[in-house]
Amino acid sequence: MWEFSTDAAFQEELDWTAGFVREEIEPLDVLFPGSAEPYDRDTDVFRDVVRPLQLRVRDQGLWAAHLPPSLGGMGMGQVHLALLNEILGRSAWAPMVFGTQAPDSGNAEILAHYGTEEQRQKYLEPLLDGRIVSTFAMTEPSGGADPGGFTCRAVRDGDEWVIDGEKWFASNYPLAAFVIVMVVTDPDVPVHEGASMILVPAGTPGMEMVRGTGLAGEPLGQGVHAYLRFTGCRVPAENLLGEPGTGFRIAQTRLGGGRLHHAMRSVGQCQRALEMMTERIASRRTRGGALADQQSVRHQLADSWIQIEQFRLQVLHAAWQMDRAARTGDRDDARRARLHVSGVKAATPRVLVDVAYRALHLHGALGVSNELGLARMWQSGPTLAVADGPTEAHQDVVAKLLLRDAVPAEDPLFGSAHLPTRLAAARAKYADHLTAVSR
Repeated sequence: MWEFSTDAAFQEELDWTAGFVREEIEPLDVLFPGSAEPYDRDTDVFRDVVRPLQLRVRDQGLWAAHLPPSLGGMGMGQVHLALLNEILGRSAWAPMVFGTQAPDSGNAEILAHYGTEEQRQKYLEPLLDGRIVSTFAMTEPSGGADPGGFTCRAVRDGDEWVIDGEKWFASNYPLAAFVIVMVVTDPDVPVHEGASMILVPAGTPGMEMVRGTGLAGEPLGQGVHAYLRFTGCRVPAENLLGEPGTGFRIAQTRLGGGRLHHAMRSVGQCQRALEMMTERIASRRTRGGALADQQSVRHQLADSWIQIEQFRLQVLHAAWQMDRAARTGDRDDARRARLHVSGVKAATPRVLVDVAYRALHLHGALGVSNELGLARMWQSGPTLAVADGPTEAHQDVVAKLLLRDAVPAEDPLFGSAHLPTRLAAARAKYADHLTAVSR
């Protein structure tokens, strides 16, 4: 059946989360606004402030809610995660406090499925406990998001893999305990069949950071999104995760959920922008009258609310599709889920940019200043448009999946909706009745 309500027990959890984020975590966003600060485990802030907050989340039973109980998580379905992540999306620190931050969440799933027992003890356990962070290195400077352009190679040499090549925008590398890197292990087959994933511990000789890249507005040379270079970098053969050539299959197990979770948190960002916009319109007076009396201003508020509601329902429906696919194991259900997740991924940056821009614009000079977070929120839209695959790639996925089931028209010139053709067919179908009426 169709249902749009939240069960009472889970609503209590959501209410607790909303209050906890608002009162305990959002102040950290103001005190420590750097994009890397939530990931730094060597600070007094983490030890004295964040760690106790994480323990409170654990006591509440909400730690790492996306992971199965076997990994110390809650095993929440995607719909419940969507409702939870709407709240976490309001704060840059909240995912870290709740143990759901990227890329660690996806890397934990990879290690759980493909890591050795020793690797799980050394990396997975502290990662799940929130004591370390990690990096996922897939994109390359020459290939960008096009896997066909990947050139970073790993060659087997006895009991070791030797890695040579470059990776681009490997987030949190300076703070990470390990890197999971996508490499080409068989260049003689298509890249989707010849790429593999390898775990590289921090400090491994031959892995170096050419430079740290930051987001727009951050000082040059101080970013944590690393440009990496591998030169004769040797790691043990058992550091290969999964079988050779399965890298892209492994990647999809982490990227699908990650794309959806970004969208879930974007809903929360948009809702925060809407609240700021509403407050501004209700409070501000200009040219002798209230801003709320301006029809064009009210229309911007209405358009934002409508756009958020449409997007939120799209995200929840995609989450429901993923839950159904996981429950049934049916290939068709999985394909539908992929369609909806790609649709959400393509929609996310557009909605975030639109809503954040309206809120920013209605705040005037204050909106573009560093005294509000709206400009930074607006900037996150284009960032999400390239993260986990560019918007165009997901638009293409949606189109291809829709066309896969498309049935060509019998009349390719005028199509099945051609009114003269339909009228002739309708007259033929009801000819006897039409004759009776004409008499």
